[in-house]
Amino acid sequence: MIELSIFDVDRTITRKPTYSLFLLHAMRRHAPWRVILTPILIPAALAYAGGLITRTRMKECMHWVALGRSLAGEEAEILAEEFATELYRDGLYPQAIERIEAERKAGRTVVLATAAPSLYIAPLAKHLAIADVVATGALRRGDILTHRIAGTNCYGAHKLTMIIDALEARKIDRAKAHVRFFTDHASDRDVCEWADEAFAVNPSPKMLALAQLKGWPVIDWRTA
Repeated sequence: MIELSIFDVDRTITRKPTYSLFLLHAMRRHAPWRVILTPILIPAALAYAGGLITRTRMKECMHWVALGRSLAGEEAEILAEEFATELYRDGLYPQAIERIEAERKAGRTVVLATAAPSLYIAPLAKHLAIADVVATGALRRGDILTHRIAGTNCYGAHKLTMIIDALEARKIDRAKAHVRFFTDHASDRDVCEWADEAFAVNPSPKMLALAQLKGWPVIDWRTA
């Protein structure tokens, strides 16, 4: 029996959502002048709120405004490593780090599964001594990072599909695995119901209501 402990990232182990913070960090370091383009995001945000564009498209628009249509892969990785280092140092709940370590000491394999880009989640995972990451990928042209998302955004039902695909790629039989899943958000309901144990961590109001309905344990590190 393999035992897996899967953690969402934004607002579950981090104090704040990370995508906008990463783009701001990268824009300041790479092309500060691009701040003048940020008003372009207003109609995009309204279109997203109105259901006219997808979350994927919204994220691509945000990337394009902050970093442009393409960026040298080596520079992108430097920016991502800088951000991940800062995030690990100042942006995580200490209790999250302790819980991850406790899961590992209990003999469980820890996984990060998040809609955030693998670009900076992979180096963050290394800081946490986590080898397995399921995250949103970026489309590359050779060594050039583009603003396009590769495949699907690791969000909602897509996150469950990507987790299942990752288990299959690692030749892990779900029937022989015990899965714990930790998340703050009700968009992860599918993964919670698929897991053997689900934990509502720093839950949003909708997630708290769902956890109470389902009887899932609630953990809140925000008040510690």
